[in-house]
Amino acid sequence: MFRSRRPALEEVWEGTVVDTSRANPDGSNLYHYVKVKLSDGKAKKIRVDGDLWDSLSDGDTIVKRAGEPPVRG
Repeated sequence: MFRSRRPALEEVWEGTVVDTSRANPDGSNLYHYVKVKLSDGKAKKIRVDGDLWDSLSDGDTIVKRAGEPPVRG
């Protein structure tokens, strides 16, 4: 079984995109991932929607506010 890596609704953070990737872990769905270096220095790999993934490049800022999905900052 795999982890979804979707950020929890109550999470709040801001960071810089350091890598983007796609994977097909269950054999039927394509998932989009972004590795983010958070403002506190930690790194986190999260799953994002394809539209957001398409708009991101390394070095872009991404923001997650409570109750909202991650957005380009």
